[in-house]
Amino acid sequence: MNNAQQGPAARQSAMAELVLAEGSATAAELAERFGVSLMTIHRDLDELERQGIVRKFRGGVTAQPSGVFESNVQYRLKTMRAEKAAVAERALKMVEPGMAIMLDDSTSTLEIARRLRLGEVTPLTVVTNFLEAINMLSDQRGIHLMALGGDYDPLHSSFLGVSCVEAIGQLRVDVCFASTSAVHGGYAYHQEQHIVSVKRAMLDAAARNVLLIDHTKLARVALHRVVPLSRFDLLLVDDGASAEALRDLDENKVPYEVCAKPATVTKGSDDRAGAT
Repeated sequence: MNNAQQGPAARQSAMAELVLAEGSATAAELAERFGVSLMTIHRDLDELERQGIVRKFRGGVTAQPSGVFESNVQYRLKTMRAEKAAVAERALKMVEPGMAIMLDDSTSTLEIARRLRLGEVTPLTVVTNFLEAINMLSDQRGIHLMALGGDYDPLHSSFLGVSCVEAIGQLRVDVCFASTSAVHGGYAYHQEQHIVSVKRAMLDAAARNVLLIDHTKLARVALHRVVPLSRFDLLLVDDGASAEALRDLDENKVPYEVCAKPATVTKGSDDRAGAT
């Protein structure tokens, strides 16, 4: 079956996959690619936007984040991987056998979970609401995995809502590793209120809090303030951070470390700006 013969659901699925892989596309490009009219493409994009997978702009569509739009998890999994790996390597050095740690539903902390699969830091208790991390660690010996329940959100691949917040409130961990969409002027920001409430509860449940971000999140804001950066004991950022952005952290007296990316990593498609 060619693209023009696909039904709307199949075409929209293929369209979403394309935009998530490329980051953005124009309506004209999509119409040519799928062999349908611009009117049909706009109807498809309206539906993808309604589902929260992409956001429309004049003449096209994008999967990249904005101040009010958080990227789909499948897009975030593909972006800034070298930068996320660099901060995760540093964060892992803070984890010791016998600890209880909490990971939020960010792809930055997922890199910590990926490294925990090596089994070099055990025994360990890991608490998370992120389905990607749960699946990654579910069969790992030496790790006591605690999955936080709640309402499943497929766009974030995580469990959220009141039930999740209440479950977090019953726990106390040694360290919470979290990420957020934007950092500016002494505050961490995120686009979505239901994500904010879970992150705040996680920070309240930990003896120490560590914020992991890639450099594209500095000097940016989003709709909701999460917490002041003073709530974090340490901020970890990759070495792509500009001097101006780091100066903002200095002026707000934020304790931070710059984490060097591996020298063997080359610039490529993974260097697109991502979200959490």
